[in-house]
Amino acid sequence: MIELVMEDRCVRCDLCVGACPNDVFEAVADRPPVIARKADCHICYLCEAYCPVDALYVAPINHSEPLDIDRLAAGGLLGSYARDIGWEKGRPAKS
Repeated sequence: MIELVMEDRCVRCDLCVGACPNDVFEAVADRPPVIARKADCHICYLCEAYCPVDALYVAPINHSEPLDIDRLAAGGLLGSYARDIGWEKGRPAKS
C-alpha cells in the first residue's frame, strides 16, 4: 500500500498521479501530490516505479505506525522496486 510521499525528495513532476490506475493521488499546485485515497491502492508499485527521485514508498502491507524514512533509505528500500524490475529514474530500462 502507498505509505509515503516524501516532500523533501519530491520534485513535483506528478508522474505518480498519472501512473496510478486507481487515482490514489491528487495533484496539488506547487506542492507534492497527496495520498487522497489510500484505501484504493492495489499495491501495483507503478507510482514508485515512475518516480524519478525515489520520493515514494509502497509497502506490501499497510503500516499503522509511522515509518522511519532514514531506515528505509539506509536499507535501500526507496526505489528498490524500480531497480528490481530494471527501470531507471522513472523510465523503463533500455534493452
